Amino acid sequence: MRTRISYPVEVKMKAIEMRLAGIPVKQVLEELNIRNHSQLKTWMKWYRNGELHRLEQPVGKQYTFGKGPEYESETAKLQS
Repeated sequence: MRTRISYPVEVKMKAIEMRLAGIPVKQVLEELNIRNHSQLKTWMKWYRNGELHRLEQPVGKQYTFGKGPEYESETAKLQS
């Protein structure tokens, strides 16, 4: 079984920026040393859905990692 790779947020954002600039998927994968094209698809989906907090989540924790930033109260959440 392969080991999971955790890419830094900077790499994920750079990959998204490159794709938005029209750079082909294959070139993005090669330049940033990303193993799987489906990973890039996932990051792009999160970006389009405004789920940027998900780019910071650890590998394999999508189902439990906070559904956004943590807030002390509803008031604090509304103020941000």
